[in-house]
Amino acid sequence: SPPAGGDEPLLIHLRSGAPVVIGRDRVAAAELLLGGGDVDVILADDGLQHYRLRRDIEICVIDGARRFGNRRLLPAGPLREPLSRLEHVDFRVCNGGLAHADEVQLHLRDDGATALLGGAQVALESFAHRRVHAVAGIGNPRRFFDSLRACRIETIEHAFSDHHAFQPGDLAFGDGLPVLMTEKDAIKCRAFAQAHWWQVAVQAQLPERFLDTLASRIRAL
Repeated sequence: SPPAGGDEPLLIHLRSGAPVVIGRDRVAAAELLLGGGDVDVILADDGLQHYRLRRDIEICVIDGARRFGNRRLLPAGPLREPLSRLEHVDFRVCNGGLAHADEVQLHLRDDGATALLGGAQVALESFAHRRVHAVAGIGNPRRFFDSLRACRIETIEHAFSDHHAFQPGDLAFGDGLPVLMTEKDAIKCRAFAQAHWWQVAVQAQLPERFLDTLASRIRAL
């Protein structure tokens, strides 16, 4: 459940069907995966700082809009490690914005809206020129709000902290307007969902050349 394991791990499991382990000790987490079944590739989220976990391939994902901020380390800036760390990764993936010459471009494509109750699916454009409440408890809510505006949706913004534990009162806006939220937020709101609440899914689009190269590197191991 989201309270026990978090929103992202549950969403990853539901999307992929792959086993997921959560743990501060990444080596112990990897050993648990290896001992639990037919696992031949382990993907570690936020794994670049866990040096005890020996890795074969490193991928750094860069926020294309915010980039590296003031280029300083926490707490003076947003970086967990100095920029010199980029010299040692295998791939740099730019999420949104415009990728630099040495980066792989990633785009998030909207995959429509799905009702939290009943599972009805509609194109996101069906909300064009309508007022909606836009709810986002993610690392960069602005990206979600901007994506809705790009579809000509009139949004009333409600930004929450990343991994916010939603309660029914958080979404009691009292006007009956549609409520659009990210998949990550919706997974925590299903237990008290309303008929006019919708989750907006996205799909990551990466160049086929990059995917082929990555697959080839994995097979070579």
